[in-house]
Amino acid sequence: MFHYVKTGLSCVLGILLVSGMAQAAGDVSAGKTKTAACAGCHGPDGNSVMGMWPKLAGQHADYISKQLSDFKSGARKDPTMTAMSAGLKAQDIEDIAAYYSSQPISAGVADVGLVAAGEKLYRAGNKEKGVAACMACHGPAGTGNAAAKFPSVGGQQADYVAKALKDFRSGARTNDNAKMMQDVAVKLSDDDIKAVASYVSGLR
Repeated sequence: MFHYVKTGLSCVLGILLVSGMAQAAGDVSAGKTKTAACAGCHGPDGNSVMGMWPKLAGQHADYISKQLSDFKSGARKDPTMTAMSAGLKAQDIEDIAAYYSSQPISAGVADVGLVAAGEKLYRAGNKEKGVAACMACHGPAGTGNAAAKFPSVGGQQADYVAKALKDFRSGARTNDNAKMMQDVAVKLSDDDIKAVASYVSGLR
């Protein structure tokens, strides 16, 4: 769900590439109805209660749309989400994205024992490993960048963030733009991932 870059220039290029792309408008009311089947995992308002399932509340609509479209096309693989997205039409996807993006995300809590290590990696990166600061794309408060389709990560479930990073690292997930996340995740240790995942869960 993260998008890091090696330099600030990569972020700028990403914004320029997507800033002119028009998106169909989603209907929040219609989206609420269409998310009934999603509530079991993601919660009725997009705030999941289980760490393995991501919070969708407050996420950028364009990012949600891309992920659903990728599940539908097979660009992103997950047995459950592939099945859930199979019957969705383009307008369904936009409506669902509009609804979830309109909902406030619930606050998360970071592990106090991991805050220092997680904050250092998130805000300063790791020069020795060639890892850029996460906030270069996700922002100081983890709100992401909607225009560039860099997701909001603040308050996200730590378990889900850790899984996403490990999937990028292993190659199980490859639907990131220009392999930004794959290039970063492969340089992260399990301890790095645990720390930064916990840290972002407490961002607000």
